[in-house]
Amino acid sequence: MSRALVETVVETIIRELLHDCTVRGDALSIDMVELSMETLTATCSPSLDTIKMQAYFGMNYTSRREFLKEINWMLESKLNQVSREIIDSRMKTRDQLEVLYRKIITYILLSSGMGSPSDVTSVQETTAALQSIFPSTELGSFMVLLKRDKEQQLSELTMTVTGIRLFNKASKKEHEMNSSELMPAVVGEALSVTSEVIQNELSVTKTLAWKYTALLEKYHGSQPGEYDVPLVQLTQALYNVRQCEHFLQILLAKILSKYPLDSLLEGVEVKTDKDRLNEHSGERIDPAQLKQHEWLHPETTDNLTELPLQYNGFCGYTLVNKDGLLLPGNPYIGVLKHKERLYVFNSKEAAMKFAHSPDYYIALVAEKAKSSPELIKLLKLHQTPFCVQAGKTLLASKSDSGTQTDVHALVTNIVKSYEWNEWELRRSAIKLADLRTTVTHSTQTHLSHMRRENTTQTWLPKEVACQCKRDGETGVPRPQIFLAGLRGRRDGRMEKINLTRSIHE
Repeated sequence: MSRALVETVVETIIRELLHDCTVRGDALSIDMVELSMETLTATCSPSLDTIKMQAYFGMNYTSRREFLKEINWMLESKLNQVSREIIDSRMKTRDQLEVLYRKIITYILLSSGMGSPSDVTSVQETTAALQSIFPSTELGSFMVLLKRDKEQQLSELTMTVTGIRLFNKASKKEHEMNSSELMPAVVGEALSVTSEVIQNELSVTKTLAWKYTALLEKYHGSQPGEYDVPLVQLTQALYNVRQCEHFLQILLAKILSKYPLDSLLEGVEVKTDKDRLNEHSGERIDPAQLKQHEWLHPETTDNLTELPLQYNGFCGYTLVNKDGLLLPGNPYIGVLKHKERLYVFNSKEAAMKFAHSPDYYIALVAEKAKSSPELIKLLKLHQTPFCVQAGKTLLASKSDSGTQTDVHALVTNIVKSYEWNEWELRRSAIKLADLRTTVTHSTQTHLSHMRRENTTQTWLPKEVACQCKRDGETGVPRPQIFLAGLRGRRDGRMEKINLTRSIHE
């Protein structure tokens, strides 16, 4: 990046800082602006290098899921032409169907990444696996499918054939399988070399972290004239290499080149993280001594070392009381559970002192992060919003967020008979009470007319036949009798009137 571009970026950052401070109502002096410019343009600043590393890692690092999604998207875009030829094909003859079948094999090879269409062995394995689930005689049914169904079946065939090939490769060694055999040779060699380089650089980074820690322990509590190296720069260097270790990146700090570490480490024992854990391996927190807090131990908690620990597993008490020294905590001493968060310490003494006033030390850690912004990312403070009351300064992570509120959180159940008016309820109660003193009467209406229960018994007609010279029939009138007084009369009499017409009519 050119110097002109660097100056432009720095000026833009300072302009945004000035704007934010103005919005908050904070007054800025010229000295503060010059200090900001000097800090952002420093040529040898471990703190600034750590922040740059954190920003670069956050911008370029992606999760495995996102990485695989991106690879699949790129692969599909490159194989779009091949899949379109397969799906849009209208082949009917045998030779044309054989060409289509070979195109499907090529598509599966390219999509799975296990071999090349020019490799005879890979083509034979793919053909055998495809024929076991989708013989060439099934191409006729494939051709009549819709476009969407063709795409789905082609994707399913690719995944199934790839699974068969992986299973066959894994079954060759009979439980002596090497994972590198399931990937191309070039990829296996690249992974091996990359892994070796990362391990070497990580080993160097850890060694630097142990040396910086030993030096900080040596100079802790000393007067400024008793040491030959700025402790602030040494502390920032420790933050830098610890961040490198956490990111597992190939990034080495040649920061204190003019102060050889070997000469400074004369008479100082350089301890590894494992050695420091073993120093306090016999110490245990007795929960009976500190009943006001909850403590977790390996004997009572499963996967204690895999729990999300605060400060990225470093001891917060040591960070505050030893001028920003980072020492890894030992979960086997005891893990403090305070406000649903877990804290770990490097010694029993640190754990007990932190537990007596945890909020006080948490606030001091936040203040320490204000003076060393690279600690926010290293200690994962950006994942836990927190406030620092000193000077009414807010130190919290900012992010765009949105909240969606349901219109009706509960299932709608409208009771139409519900009445909220007290007087209406009283009126209804009076009506119900008045019904108890009334007499029920029956009244015949048009709706109840001729609505009584009655039964009728019938006989099915008999099937009879007679043989005679000629058929004859006689029609008689239908008897009709009207009964008057069935529903009751005052005199209790009932009259019967015969309305049957005469047979002579």
